[in-house]
Amino acid sequence: MAKSCKVNDSCIGCGMCMSICDAVFALNAEGKAENILGDIPADLEASVEEAAANCPVQAIEVK
Repeated sequence: MAKSCKVNDSCIGCGMCMSICDAVFALNAEGKAENILGDIPADLEASVEEAAANCPVQAIEVK
């Protein structure tokens, strides 16, 4: 089953997630990160998990 991720409201827009996995994360018009793919492809799951682990405010929720 494919994983999904969501960036919650605690995002501070630091860009750490984009530096780790720019195929999934981008900044929106409000300067906050968002998941631009929806479901996470298997080959990107490890990068998304790494981005979540390195988020300074734990804003990335992976399920």
